[in-house]
Amino acid sequence: MINFSGIVAVPMTLADLDEIMLIENAVFSHPWSRANFDDSLSNRDNAWVARSAQGELLAYFVQMAVVDESHLLTVAVKASAQHQGLGRLMLDLVAQQAALMQMQSILLEVRSSNQRALTLYQRYGFVQIGVRKNYYQLDSQQREDALVLRYTLHCEAPVSERKNVAE
Repeated sequence: MINFSGIVAVPMTLADLDEIMLIENAVFSHPWSRANFDDSLSNRDNAWVARSAQGELLAYFVQMAVVDESHLLTVAVKASAQHQGLGRLMLDLVAQQAALMQMQSILLEVRSSNQRALTLYQRYGFVQIGVRKNYYQLDSQQREDALVLRYTLHCEAPVSERKNVAE
C-alpha cells in the first residue's frame, strides 16, 4: 500500500527517463518512445514525476499548454502502484499545475477500450466532448477510436499572463 504522505512530486528531468521508460513499456501497449519524452522536455512542456519516500519512481505525466487549455499528453502509474489512488493523486497534480499555468481546462484523449482510465477520468469530472476516429494503432491492420475528454478549471487570467510553471 502506498502512503501518500511520503509521495514527493518533482519536475521531470532527463535523469528520470530510464525509470520512466521501464514504466512506459510495462503499462502501455503502444508506449511513447524516449525521443517523445526528450522532445517534451526540450519543448519545456510541464512534466512531473512522483516518487515514494524511498525514491522509487511511481508515476509521471506530461502536459502541454495550448493557448488557454492544458493538453494532458501522457500520464502513467507503475503497475505495482495501481489501484491505490495514485492515479487520482496524479490528476490532482495535473489540475494544480494547469491552474498555476492559468489554463481554463484540461484536454486529453483516451482509448475507447481503456475502461479503467475512462472510469478514473469520469469520476474526476472529465466529460466526453468528442471522438477521434481511428486515432490509435491497435496492430498493423486495425485502429481504435480515441475519446476526447475535457475537465474545466476555474481560473481567469488573460492569456498574455500565462506561463509554464516548469520555468
